[in-house]
Amino acid sequence: MDAHKELDTRGLNCPLPILKAKKALAEMNSGELLRVWATDPGSLRDFQAFAKQTGNELVEQQTLQGEFMHLLRRR
Repeated sequence: MDAHKELDTRGLNCPLPILKAKKALAEMNSGELLRVWATDPGSLRDFQAFAKQTGNELVEQQTLQGEFMHLLRRR
């Protein structure tokens, strides 16, 4: 699935991946997709909670060789 914007937060720990994603989503249009790459294992549950709290849709999460990909759809 193609994302409208990609964000690399590898090497950053909570809460920085969420804060950077929140800022990126604020600059996007409704329905657009944001792909976030992270290395913080806590980002899996953090992005689930973030999506629930903000109303943005968590479309997909994957773990690939120690990295975590989160795909969010802007509400």
